[in-house]
Amino acid sequence: MFQPKTQKTYKGPNLHRSPTLCSKRRRGSGLEIIGGGSLPFHSLDESVTLTLYHELHDLPLYYKSYIVDSFTLSTISKPLTLSLYLPTITMEAASPALSRIGLAGLAVMGQNLALNIAEKGFPISVYNRTISKVDETLDRAQREGQLPLIGQHTPRDFVLSIQKPRSVVILVKAGAPVDQTIAALAAHMEPGDTIIDGGNEWYENTERRIQEAQAKGLLYLGMGVSGGEDGARHGPSLMPGGSYEAYLNIKDIVERVAAQVEDGPCVTYIGEGGSGNFVKMVHNGIEYGDMQLISEAYDVLKNVGGLSNGELAEIFSEWNKGELESFLVEITADIFRVTDEHGDDELVDKILDKTGMKGTGKWTVQQAAELSVAVPTIAASLDIRFMSGLKEERKAASKVFQEAGLVEEVKNLEGEGVDKKMLIDDVRQALYASKICSYAQGMNLLRAKSVEKGWNLNLGEMARIWKGGCIIRAVFLDRIKRAYQRNPNLANLVVDPEFAREMVQRQAAWRRVVRLAMLKGISTPGMSASLQYFDTYRRARLPANLVQAQRDYFGAHTYERIDRQGAFHTEWSKLAQK
Repeated sequence: MFQPKTQKTYKGPNLHRSPTLCSKRRRGSGLEIIGGGSLPFHSLDESVTLTLYHELHDLPLYYKSYIVDSFTLSTISKPLTLSLYLPTITMEAASPALSRIGLAGLAVMGQNLALNIAEKGFPISVYNRTISKVDETLDRAQREGQLPLIGQHTPRDFVLSIQKPRSVVILVKAGAPVDQTIAALAAHMEPGDTIIDGGNEWYENTERRIQEAQAKGLLYLGMGVSGGEDGARHGPSLMPGGSYEAYLNIKDIVERVAAQVEDGPCVTYIGEGGSGNFVKMVHNGIEYGDMQLISEAYDVLKNVGGLSNGELAEIFSEWNKGELESFLVEITADIFRVTDEHGDDELVDKILDKTGMKGTGKWTVQQAAELSVAVPTIAASLDIRFMSGLKEERKAASKVFQEAGLVEEVKNLEGEGVDKKMLIDDVRQALYASKICSYAQGMNLLRAKSVEKGWNLNLGEMARIWKGGCIIRAVFLDRIKRAYQRNPNLANLVVDPEFAREMVQRQAAWRRVVRLAMLKGISTPGMSASLQYFDTYRRARLPANLVQAQRDYFGAHTYERIDRQGAFHTEWSKLAQK
């Protein structure tokens, strides 16, 4: 039963009424509204003025309210029942406008990206299996500016509410939930429509889904989205890969939605297949390394240098004004300033020292191993996350080694002749040089995969789209972009002339920090791995000759020589006995 809102205006008390009855039915292409019913009331006043408003409040907003009639009743001395029969109102039901794009999956990232798209002027339909999430998103759309966002409660209604060729973004948990969501939506999609997976998906799953979509005539993109919930709402870095035709279908949208920097939006067509997801995976691997290196700088300054959280906040804020300017350095300064609402101390000191992860860092290291690409900084950051999870074992081990006589070396450096100001500057330089090594490793992994898959990745363009919106955005990414523009075939970022000079200038400070940390029992696996990466890469000759000789000794694996061509094998044990 259709229940319109009724409004009565009257003079005096004691007016008793019942709701007006009304119903609706469709006839042809129009909508026929039929009203009627009775309004029993009585009043001791001389007159009552009654105005009935018939408001079609549960229909789309483009319908209006109608004043149906107004009555004035005078000098009523006894109860009276007025039977009111409303005229039939027939009006054309306008066809609702179709949305430009759709988004399914309304957790925080999905909601924020949908609102971002709507705010940029693109009408969007949203859908979630849990209906309350749809309603929540609609409420936010109204509160945040009456944005052009339409909620749908079934996969069919959702798909059919989008203009052709349809483009649908999926933001659900990676793996089986993606396949399930695709199945639910694809049943109502048509050839030429596009599915865009915006989650952190394994790139091979994307390549499988591309083939499955093609069999149905559908287009498919795997699109990395970086920037967290704030980036999704206000401008992320986007990494779409897969069908170029699908990319062209949404190019105008993603270029408006992405973060904007001085040289364009932080989005580009990455390449074919699962390239978009792979690039996002490596981005996350670099992020692992970056966060680990910052935590080591914190550890050295706090536990060796004796700096307070307040001092650390000031130091990181100052660093964020120079060569280390980046999102992660910026938020680190903020973290040190936040006090615990349950006490007077800073909140960071109350957080359990166990780091979570979702798998992209592990995938990065696995891919590096398969492609024989060295990523020691990223691998070290992953190892430390594993070890951080061994909290109870570490507590027990600490007690065992103390009982065995281990003396804790970590203490304030005051009185030891160490210049705290110099230590702060050394750590800054060590952090910068280590970060460059981490980015170099990630870029080398991207290039190796690009060669294997024929993706033709533009590494300078990857650096450019990471300059804004994403978690690893940093001021030196512009210089990384220029390095690959100068030399697209650059073997390694650290041998770009500009970066090479900076590495050489910072190596002394870098070595002092790593040495001091080792002497004081502070683990700096990321900085140490970066330094060893630099030292190994810069040396023309390594002790690998001995390792290869050993392999030939016990396994007859042969070896090459530096003074002649060919593969050689030596009977080492026989010759050694002579």
